Amino acid sequence: SLHDALPIWVDADACPKVIKEILFRAANRTKLPLTLIANQTLAVPPSPYIRSVQVSAGFDVADNEIVKRVNAGDLVITSDLPLAAEVIEKGGHVLSHRGEWYSAANIRPLLNMRDFMDNLRASGVQTGGPPPMSASEQKAFAGHLDRFLASLPARIHVIILSRQYVNLPQVENRRMKGEALDFIPTDFLFTSAE
Repeated sequence: SLHDALPIWVDADACPKVIKEILFRAANRTKLPLTLIANQTLAVPPSPYIRSVQVSAGFDVADNEIVKRVNAGDLVITSDLPLAAEVIEKGGHVLSHRGEWYSAANIRPLLNMRDFMDNLRASGVQTGGPPPMSASEQKAFAGHLDRFLASLPARIHVIILSRQYVNLPQVENRRMKGEALDFIPTDFLFTSAE
């Protein structure tokens, strides 16, 4: 079922529109649940796979909601390093808006650099913000997302059907050709890749 599929969580307050659009297309293509969490109302396209959750305003409220909901193996889209560190601790995967994977191997040095830059800014040094998102970063994000989603094991969609409504040779023929199946009779279970 949809709720058994790997969810994708989006730290949506700071997520660029172009990245959201890539995620919307991916959710509809893969039929994976995509949840955008923000402290503002978000417009999302009508889809059974896409929803938004509005949390109350406040420092780290959306981040805390994501941490509360995420499970090991889930994918979180964020460029917020402290949030990424918490997700990694819970066994989640983290992809930044700019197409960089955060992991147990790189999150500590990134957090240390962030803290160093915060200290510089606090002492009056003008460090500037991040540059605008480039086309190569958008492409990197889309490529990493596609490869990650393609690496997921095939999912099984089961709707219990009576044998009288199912042409088993036709179902088997579709399966042998590698076509995705939205139904599987209960006495004819197999894995269907999408």
